[in-house]
Amino acid sequence: MSGTAQPAPKAYSIGDLARATDTRVNTIRFYEQRGLLPEPPRSDGGQRRYDRAHLDRLAFIRHGRALGFSLDAIAELLALSDDPDAPCAQADQIARGHLAAVEKRISQLQALHSELTRITRACQGGSIGDCRIIEALSD
Repeated sequence: MSGTAQPAPKAYSIGDLARATDTRVNTIRFYEQRGLLPEPPRSDGGQRRYDRAHLDRLAFIRHGRALGFSLDAIAELLALSDDPDAPCAQADQIARGHLAAVEKRISQLQALHSELTRITRACQGGSIGDCRIIEALSD
């Protein structure tokens, strides 16, 4: 018998979890409803009691959202992460698909930037009747 007792795992209330991850309580509940975050056990008083695994999973979700992944893609990635011995080809496919979408959006934004630059440079001041910006938007 070992003389060193193992500390009990930390249990978080939903408010503690929200503060620890900078996530709104409603968002945590939403992720539970979507099945992204497993519903935690409850205390005798009915309070949700989250553990480190919940905190880590929520951090994963938040990081995925910060990178612009959809909730569906995050759900797929979470399912893949639950099987660490599986090949990562599907995770790679999801990430590459998202990267392609980001690159397309960057291209669209660059075109938007160019057009806005063109029409604002054409502005000579004066009245709205002579405004090149209004004229360009009317074309």
